Amino acid sequence: MQMKLTPNETVCYNIKVAWHAVSRMYNEQAGKHGSTAAVGFVLLHIDAKEGTPATKIGPLLGMETTSLTRMLKNLEENELIYRVQDKNDKRLVRIFLTERGKEAREIAKKVVKKFNQAIRDRIPSEKLDTFFEVMEKINNIIAEKNIY
Repeated sequence: MQMKLTPNETVCYNIKVAWHAVSRMYNEQAGKHGSTAAVGFVLLHIDAKEGTPATKIGPLLGMETTSLTRMLKNLEENELIYRVQDKNDKRLVRIFLTERGKEAREIAKKVVKKFNQAIRDRIPSEKLDTFFEVMEKINNIIAEKNIY
């Protein structure tokens, strides 16, 4: 016999509710600087010195290629990034931060650090260790692709 669960007893519901709360909070903070959480996440994943291959950013953030292309175009139009084609491999394009992009990245970094510190101040490290372990296992179960 299968146990009947209410939505708040399911794993996916709790992950979704928590992520939406985090996302709203990050968007609220980003909005104070005329930005969005998505922009902040992209900026945080661009190496400030070496640049980052455009093809690596999407997988790091779980973004589809079309969404990433739009996002990079938007960031370039807003003068937060610029693209440089690799001299040896013309297919490879590296994304670099402009000075303005570096400033925006620092703001995003401060917001993320402050949130993480607030969590670490309020939740014992043993519980956070368990949380990270559980999240890793959930991701591994999903990656196996043989749930159903």
